[in-house]
Amino acid sequence: VSVEDLRKTYKNGVEALRGLNFAVESGEIFGILGPNGAGKSTTMGILTTSIKPTSGRAAVAGHDVVQDPLAVRRATGVVFQESVLDNDFSGLDNMRLHARLWGLNREEAEARTSSLLGVMGLSERAGDGVRTYSGGMKRRLEIARALLGKPRVLFLDEPTAGLDPAIRIEIWGLIQRLRREEGVTILLSTHYLEEAEGVCNRVAIVHKGQVVALDSPGALLDSLGSEILELRVDGEAQRAADALAGVASFSSPPILIGDTLTMPVTNGDGPRLVEAARQSGASLLGTTIRRPTLNDVFMQRTGAVSNGPARS
Repeated sequence: VSVEDLRKTYKNGVEALRGLNFAVESGEIFGILGPNGAGKSTTMGILTTSIKPTSGRAAVAGHDVVQDPLAVRRATGVVFQESVLDNDFSGLDNMRLHARLWGLNREEAEARTSSLLGVMGLSERAGDGVRTYSGGMKRRLEIARALLGKPRVLFLDEPTAGLDPAIRIEIWGLIQRLRREEGVTILLSTHYLEEAEGVCNRVAIVHKGQVVALDSPGALLDSLGSEILELRVDGEAQRAADALAGVASFSSPPILIGDTLTMPVTNGDGPRLVEAARQSGASLLGTTIRRPTLNDVFMQRTGAVSNGPARS
């Protein structure tokens, strides 16, 4: 997948994408991360040919998404954020119907359906109506259905949105297994930044339609330092922030959100920073030292807060 200076302005004047650039290597799991409204769904829509870009270029499996959309669709599988399953059919019938749309013959369809339902842990419930499935089961069925035609690229738009935490972990595990067993390139979008840390080979963090960070999760976390210090301050928070600036050399400046100062620390600077905050006249309500997360990367690059869950 390649994206070059991709831009999208809707008829109401909203600029969803403002010059997006990234490339996805064959066989990797690549994540487009960011809060709701960052431009993730627009990007996925363009790459799956359901939305036309205003300008720029995007190609999937070597095919231009504007010039050759049919070839793009033949080379890809898509799982949308909103379910498109037929709830009046069984899981098995949903698979069989989609296999016909892919043009698989009966023997191929049955073999592929049986294999994918097994991988997804749905074999025992394949004959049951989809309306009796849990949210996690429906998502697994949608992923299985998207893989029927052995696509070169699998697009997953917010694959864990609306699911319970335990089910989200299960879905992430399945995504990793699919990459190993199916050999498919996976491009996913999610606003759960931290959950993507252990799944994606590389991630692009998107904010207001632009890529603000792109690398492996490990490299992005290393760019912040070894630890994150959080100071909850009662009053005079800006004075405390100014005082900290002269105490340590930061890879990026402290971020003040509400009553909490968040900053990366290295070389054991934590105690000195806490003392400097106290001496500034601010009243400390609490201190926390924890490992960095991708949400911290997002905050340091944008000064904003992601709407995904935090994790210490």
